Amino acid sequence: MMQPLLMRLRELHPQAEIHVLAPAWSAPLLARMPEVTATIENPFAHGAFDWAGRKALGCRLAGADFRQAYVLPNSWKSALVPFFAKIPERIGYHGEARYFLLNRRFPKSTLPRLVDRYAALAGNSGTATPEPRLTSALQQQRAARETLGLPPDAAPVVFCPGAEYGPAKRWPIHHYAALARKVGAGGTAVWIIGSHKDAAVGKEIERLSEGTALNLCGRTNLEQAIDLIAGARAVVSNDSGLMHVAAALDRPMVALYGSSSPAYTPPLSAHAKILSLGLDCSPCFKRECPLGHLRCLEDIAPEYVLAALNL
Repeated sequence: MMQPLLMRLRELHPQAEIHVLAPAWSAPLLARMPEVTATIENPFAHGAFDWAGRKALGCRLAGADFRQAYVLPNSWKSALVPFFAKIPERIGYHGEARYFLLNRRFPKSTLPRLVDRYAALAGNSGTATPEPRLTSALQQQRAARETLGLPPDAAPVVFCPGAEYGPAKRWPIHHYAALARKVGAGGTAVWIIGSHKDAAVGKEIERLSEGTALNLCGRTNLEQAIDLIAGARAVVSNDSGLMHVAAALDRPMVALYGSSSPAYTPPLSAHAKILSLGLDCSPCFKRECPLGHLRCLEDIAPEYVLAALNL
């Protein structure tokens, strides 16, 4: 979601080095963004304040001669490191009364898409927000398959059934399994990709698909997941991080929306098709269906998704 901001900054400052302060797990993703010079590990757990730790990190960065810092989260604590690093321009949205921490503050954005809100911090360029684009070389894709013992010439349909936010963003397991059987009936391989947290979901899809789908959840690191998705014939995904990865790799994709809104965080690719029923109760942005029926996803039949895939 923030890569288009980096693209704009690269256009404005072609010779600049762009360093990104981010959790260690995201380093492989950032390494696939041509705009990123280096990643600085953010060691702070989600929600952790750690005044002393943030001050120490900021002081370590103070000698690095950074000229600008773009603070994307709206929290007060997220602006502490650039402040302690004494970076001359500290830019972001108002959020949590950060008056002395940020010295270039923008009022709360009314732009509907998160990606546009981030990109706008670079200033109004008068052009459309660029779409994120990750790199994946053919040799990297081959290496990932070789490491995992996957056929080098397969053109799979990749399923991304995870959604860390909660069940209300997950298309039902039995629908994924039914779709796998339909896709596999034509001889197309189906690979399920996700983190170790998605392993049980992937295993159940594999079981219900009667072995048509291959469960790779928890078997890949993020870099390998990127390269497997890059070589996919098509992708079916919930609204999740891997959905945005698939969009940034410009793969043909069907994105399934339930409790969340495609108006806020859509897949940014002309090759992505969005399936959302637009029920009166959605988007509710809840982790679990407050009405107990999950019709926003349950009523998206596998046949609809297969037709959208257009294999």
